[in-house]
Amino acid sequence: MVSEKTVERLSLYRRILQQLRVEGKETIMSHELANILHIKPAQVRRDIMQLGYSGIPNSGYRIRPLLESIANFLDSPLPQSAVLVGVGHLGLALLANFAGRWRQLAIRAAFDKDPAKIGQTFHGCRCYAMSDLSKIIAETKSVVGILAIPGEGAQSVCDLLVQSGVSGILNFSPLRIKVPDNVFVEHVDLSATFEKVSFFARRMKLYSEEEKWKVENETTEGEYETLTTNQ
Repeated sequence: MVSEKTVERLSLYRRILQQLRVEGKETIMSHELANILHIKPAQVRRDIMQLGYSGIPNSGYRIRPLLESIANFLDSPLPQSAVLVGVGHLGLALLANFAGRWRQLAIRAAFDKDPAKIGQTFHGCRCYAMSDLSKIIAETKSVVGILAIPGEGAQSVCDLLVQSGVSGILNFSPLRIKVPDNVFVEHVDLSATFEKVSFFARRMKLYSEEEKWKVENETTEGEYETLTTNQ
């Protein structure tokens, strides 16, 4: 069984390698990829070994075939469909970001309780009433559900997704929803992430100021020692 962390890293490798390819780079060493992600080169090599792909001695990995190997490993051989619940600001941003990004994975339908949004198409995705959720999931054969709604009601919507046959949920709501053992859920807590970045931004600023103070005071002390020695 492949671990969640391995899948996460392979996905990160793909995005980095795609950017490097755009920049004209054709090969990459394991330590180069490791340095970008602040992990050990041995971890990179272990992950790539799971793909059944081997590098070239003294040259590293050829980026194009490595990207193909990652795609063969991560992507479904057949089209996979997803649905999104909640067409607010976050939901619209997700639809815009995901539209056309993957060849075999796409959001086929969106759902909202706002009558003004029902029947409209957002970024190529039609919005339906919540009462149509089970029917549309069956018609599109969707296996992934995306929750982009407030915490209130998130569990009941999650339960409906699971009852409708969804086996994977990407949860952007602040509620830690509960799912059966045969359903995978990934929680994305944007509030917690924002607080984390804010906290470390303060710490980094304080650290920079402390280092600056040390340098300035070391210089002052050095000048004082030179002055007293000359006297």
